[in-house]
Amino acid sequence: MNFDRRRYLDRVKERESRSPLAKNCFFAFLFGGGICAFGQLLLSLYLSAGLAEREAGTLVTVSLIFLSAVLTGIGVFDSIARIAGAGTLVPVTGFANAVVSPAVDCKSEGLVMGVGAKIFAVAGPVLLYATLSGALYGVILWVVGLFL
Repeated sequence: MNFDRRRYLDRVKERESRSPLAKNCFFAFLFGGGICAFGQLLLSLYLSAGLAEREAGTLVTVSLIFLSAVLTGIGVFDSIARIAGAGTLVPVTGFANAVVSPAVDCKSEGLVMGVGAKIFAVAGPVLLYATLSGALYGVILWVVGLFL
């Protein structure tokens, strides 16, 4: 059967599922806020244990990364993300999932060629372009500073 472009796009439009935007936004807000509230709870707990604010903040970040990595490793994070959507992309938890998930998927290929080679498959480009953007921004600020 031969389709022209317009008929093909019409057919795709007929079959595509509609995304419940309001529901997705609600759950992203709920879960993202929940992760942040949990982080705040951890911060309060660490501060009440006598840690300085800087050390407590660092420990909160490490705790959230660790919990996200463990939940990804045992397959729970993906189940949460199906419901929460973008709410799980709170930077630390989403980044931890992006690093651990390819490693879990490729563990059957071995530690070197599987986990070692694929662990940064998703997060690698993010790290690369974030580093390059930061360096470019620094150069721009430096050049602007020369003329001010």
